[in-house]
Amino acid sequence: MNADSVWRDRLLALLRWLLGIRYIKFGMVGASGTVVNIAVLYLGHEYVFQNIEGAQGKPYASLALAIAVATVNNFTWNRLWTWADRVQQAPDATSTEPLAPTSLAMQLGKYALASWFGIGLQYVLTLWLAHSMHYMLANVIAIVIASVSNFLANDRWTFRKR
Repeated sequence: MNADSVWRDRLLALLRWLLGIRYIKFGMVGASGTVVNIAVLYLGHEYVFQNIEGAQGKPYASLALAIAVATVNNFTWNRLWTWADRVQQAPDATSTEPLAPTSLAMQLGKYALASWFGIGLQYVLTLWLAHSMHYMLANVIAIVIASVSNFLANDRWTFRKR
């Protein structure tokens, strides 16, 4: 087998893995997060931050709020559904005790850190694309681009197999 066919086989294996049920669940959670993101972005831009002066202040504030709310939404659903089989309930895997609030906060912190690159990418791409298209369309395009990096980071770190 030559090097090209090895890389092709690895790429095909990666694509099969990405298209597996977990990635579909992640995509569905991401779609719900997109709806949350767009709704909060709109509400923030049109109502919450309506009194912010200047053309730049309102999009920055409303986008930051939208990303934060959508991140908490996505963490919750990914934890409860996408990676439910991997969520560690307690140090003793046989325990039925619920996850301690500090452990949950640490996992949310890991989720946020793992997603930070995607969040930053989404933020920058949205603002950049908004110069040439409507800000809401720019946001949707940026979300799609950032989703793959978010999935890989959270699958390999936040919710990795124990």
